Amino acid sequence: MGKVETTGGTGPATGTLPTGGARPGVMLGLATVGFAVNFWAWALLSPLGPKFKDVLLLTPFQQALVVAVPVVVGSLGRIPVGALTDRYGGRIMFPLVSLATIVPVLYLGLAGHSSLAGLLVGGFFLGIGGTSFAVGVPFVNAWFPPQRRGLAIGVFGMGMGGTAISALTTVKLVAAHGTAAPFVVTAAVLAAYAVLAALLLRDAPGRAPSCTRFCSAATWRSRSTCPRT
Repeated sequence: MGKVETTGGTGPATGTLPTGGARPGVMLGLATVGFAVNFWAWALLSPLGPKFKDVLLLTPFQQALVVAVPVVVGSLGRIPVGALTDRYGGRIMFPLVSLATIVPVLYLGLAGHSSLAGLLVGGFFLGIGGTSFAVGVPFVNAWFPPQRRGLAIGVFGMGMGGTAISALTTVKLVAAHGTAAPFVVTAAVLAAYAVLAALLLRDAPGRAPSCTRFCSAATWRSRSTCPRT
């Protein structure tokens, strides 16, 4: 595994190519797709708020609560997930967050949508999808030098379009195939992305794995005892 000099700010801030010759643009694309898919899942309940209000006879406050719970949990959950990303890296955290989000998505689609309590419980854990932002930002930042990080994060931010996918498809899928349809479709896409991410994602060159707190700085630089990411 050879060293690569960082010239002209075109490569990662530190310069060792990972196994498989991963490139910043590919990693940025994979992270953006993962962000979009997880935000798609995170926003599933909002388009169905009026339907749940009519079917379950929810008050306006209850309807707002159903929509707000995943947003609040996803926002606050970025703190611990961001810390875990610092320790374990996006290569591990992106597939993990995507797989974890499948559970509440399927629960809501197959059972949780039939009661207010089910919607609140499912919505709470659906907030996991919203934490993907805290995985992607440090992951993308590590792949680009400071003078290109603004552009890279701007591209990554396009993943917020996942909420638009939810808004445009959820109600139509429910009308055509039943309430479970958008949740099952989203779960399948999350599973496919998790597999893809596990196979293709690589943390940025030079990023120390979690074992480095047990290794000396000299040992890490030589990479003689710490496992590679």
